[in-house]
Amino acid sequence: MPLLDVYNIEKQKVSDIYLNDEIFDVEIKEHLISDVIIMQQASRRTGTACTKNRAKVRGGGVKPWRQKGTGRARVGSRRSPLWVGGGTVFGPMPRDYSYSLPKKVRRAALKSVLTMRLKEDKITILDNYNLEEIKTKAFVKTLQNLEIENVLIIDLNNLNLERSARNVQNTKVLVPEGLNVYDVIKYENMILVKPSIEKIEARLLS
Repeated sequence: MPLLDVYNIEKQKVSDIYLNDEIFDVEIKEHLISDVIIMQQASRRTGTACTKNRAKVRGGGVKPWRQKGTGRARVGSRRSPLWVGGGTVFGPMPRDYSYSLPKKVRRAALKSVLTMRLKEDKITILDNYNLEEIKTKAFVKTLQNLEIENVLIIDLNNLNLERSARNVQNTKVLVPEGLNVYDVIKYENMILVKPSIEKIEARLLS
């Protein structure tokens, strides 16, 4: 089992912790990581792009000119896609891009990225992260003490921490239930607050 140091917010070592090797020491499967990231990005697409076909554009109620005798090509509507201001043919319409992958695939990908971050020495364990008030300045000071930036923080429902961090660039706070492959890859470093590790293990080993 991987053994990591546990620090306080002043970056002083307070204890050690063993991480479960079924989560933090598995084979890294890059193809699964890629598949899950593509799935997450597809699910986040709004899919609201929309164009008007000939049935939806304005006008076209009157035949522009009579069928025969003018010397011009016959035409029945100003809404024809051939005309300027006419409808669009095969344009984008609102749709849902989301799809799902099997739970085993998503779990394997998440274990892979956690293992990868650990092997890169990008995971820091904190014993706790209690903020008495919502204060961005105090949060930034803690990151400076830890010498960490561009970080994903995993903690239990810590409202003060979440609100203190929300205006800091390249920083995100998640609960263990929200831990996902895309965010682990997006941020270079991770901070795991010790009580959250048990929740992560329970989620990925259940």
